[in-house]
Amino acid sequence: MDQRTTLTGLDLRAEIDRLRKERNAVILAHYYQKPEIQDLADFVGDSLDLSRKAQATDADVIAFCGVRFMAETAKILSPQKVVVLPDMNAGCSLEDSCPPEQFAAFRAQHPDAIALTYINCSAAVKALSDVIVTSSSAEKILSQIPKDQPIIFGPDRNLGGYLARKTGRDLIVWPGVCIVHEAFSETELLKLKAQHPGAPVAAHPECPAVILDHADYVGSTSGILEFAMSFAGDTLIVATEPHIIHQMEKALPGKNFIGAPGADGNCNCNICPYMALNTMEKLYVALRDLEPRIELEEELRLKAKKSLDAMLAMASGTVGMGDLGPVRVTGD
Repeated sequence: MDQRTTLTGLDLRAEIDRLRKERNAVILAHYYQKPEIQDLADFVGDSLDLSRKAQATDADVIAFCGVRFMAETAKILSPQKVVVLPDMNAGCSLEDSCPPEQFAAFRAQHPDAIALTYINCSAAVKALSDVIVTSSSAEKILSQIPKDQPIIFGPDRNLGGYLARKTGRDLIVWPGVCIVHEAFSETELLKLKAQHPGAPVAAHPECPAVILDHADYVGSTSGILEFAMSFAGDTLIVATEPHIIHQMEKALPGKNFIGAPGADGNCNCNICPYMALNTMEKLYVALRDLEPRIELEEELRLKAKKSLDAMLAMASGTVGMGDLGPVRVTGD
């Protein structure tokens, strides 16, 4: 029977709330999720922040409305909890660009290098890495590594290039990109800036350099949100996945937030197709059936956790600067 037919007539919000209590579940939503999912979540935030907050709860079940690598991170930190992802096809172009066997071969070509790897990667790649970084912790971690130490940075070439320019470090960069942030158009951004003179631009460092060059603020999704809460003026141009604007509009309804346009002159091409796979219907089914479920072999989990632990040990100074900072609770 078609799943959509069986769910016809259900009050999905009420049913999700019922199952949340019955399953002793915590619902996590990334900033790039649809507004209706953000509004029912227990926690809304960046991927690592969400996993750490879920780890600190007494929940038996984590329902992660995000993408696969995020749910894997939650399982790495909370192996005793059941972790479900509403749609197991919710992947990530950065993760897809860095298959573990190819990353292992790349590391073998640079035996003297250590691997600083962006958290947007699979658990298998985390297990092959020395230190995981986030967009808000990467610079702090880089500053603690001797300047003569060769460093592999992957899988995001844009974030790697941004860090190299900002720190002056010579990084061996893996050539992956985020299809969402790669879609922003410099020409269309300049047109938008001309239409809104004086409006600052906040951009995620996964954007290409030609976009970052026009940004007044560059930072993680949480960092961008913090910037939105404090910028002077009434209009902000936002160069990241546009669903984050929902949180800005809720907090500051009197201000104007505009998603930076893609090459077609609008921001539709900048909606993450992977994040969009999660729906209220799929979240309900995941809580009902406790499937699809994230499972990791213990040896792999421990190796991946080692690289995450290394980041947390080195990045304590970034607390409050972005995705290692305080979580914002938006659900009830």
